[in-house]
Amino acid sequence: MSEGDPRDDGRCELTVGATAGLVGVSVRTLHHYDAIGLVVPSGRTPAGYRVYHDADVERLHQVLMYRELGFPLERIATLLDDPTADALEHLAVQRDLLNERIARLHRTVAAVEAMMNAKKTGMNLSAAEQAEIFGDDWLGEQYAEEAEQRWGDTDAWAQSRERSASFTTQDWQQVKAETDEFEARLADAMTRGVRPGSTEGNALAEEHRAQIARFYDCDHAMQVCLADMYVADPRFTAHYDDIASGLAGYLRAVIRANAGAE
Repeated sequence: MSEGDPRDDGRCELTVGATAGLVGVSVRTLHHYDAIGLVVPSGRTPAGYRVYHDADVERLHQVLMYRELGFPLERIATLLDDPTADALEHLAVQRDLLNERIARLHRTVAAVEAMMNAKKTGMNLSAAEQAEIFGDDWLGEQYAEEAEQRWGDTDAWAQSRERSASFTTQDWQQVKAETDEFEARLADAMTRGVRPGSTEGNALAEEHRAQIARFYDCDHAMQVCLADMYVADPRFTAHYDDIASGLAGYLRAVIRANAGAE
């Protein structure tokens, strides 16, 4: 009878080598399971070689499933040889354990994705920490994705990622405090009628450029591009105009006048 051929009674008989290839383990592993009585081949060929029947292969699959779930061999033997449990109960236990593992893997994937997003945005902050520092309307991840699409191959983008990657929570809190303080003074200057191109107006423009330079080198031409974006992008416009109506346009005028003087 050749390896793996069915007998007249319909049973399939597989040698150790054939069984190892079928289930994806080594012959040595099968010999070990046989030696400890965990999975013992129940048939023999006329020449005296041990062979595995269908029930043996089914038990082997159960063993490998429990091993995948981290069970020690002694515990697996107890589970499989429990006289009070039937095959359906074993399958139900395996299903429940697999569902638990899937849930853990989903949580792990979510954690890894969160870390990837943190690296991508250059922020070592959780989403909750970002919202706490910058407000509930913070769209940092969305801005970061758009920025990467537009400037991902520029030196400025590389600088921004490198510099901000080392920022701590306290660093970001300081960034937020200094930004809020600057925007309040900018709004005050607009209210007082400070003219773009004046000494005070130019000083505000340079202070704004210095804040940007914390993240990447920003010359006057790049600052003008940013100022244009503040007006063109309604999200940025809304941010500034929520502080004071017309503030986005005023900031652009201040930046443009200072750049022109330079």
